[in-house]
Amino acid sequence: MNNLYTVIKKPLFTEKGTNLKEAENKILIEVNGDTNKLEIKKAFEEIFKVKVEKVATIKVHGKWKRYGKSIGKRSDRKKALITLKKGEKLDFVEGA
Repeated sequence: MNNLYTVIKKPLFTEKGTNLKEAENKILIEVNGDTNKLEIKKAFEEIFKVKVEKVATIKVHGKWKRYGKSIGKRSDRKKALITLKKGEKLDFVEGA
């Protein structure tokens, strides 16, 4: 990847992700579909200035949905579960 900011799309704020962050210091984000773990780790460390211990990736296939009479498919996406090293902390929403 040429640009670090094209690797990471957005953080995922879900109930499961919040529980992982509080209990195990893991962060759930959505990433570009054609990136690998090393690129994700490098981009995350350089953008957010934290140390990453481990990166796990999950491919989520889009569901088939009906839109009125027609049938459509939601797009596929890739998620990354990032484990931060001990002592590291990252908060996307501060003051909330």
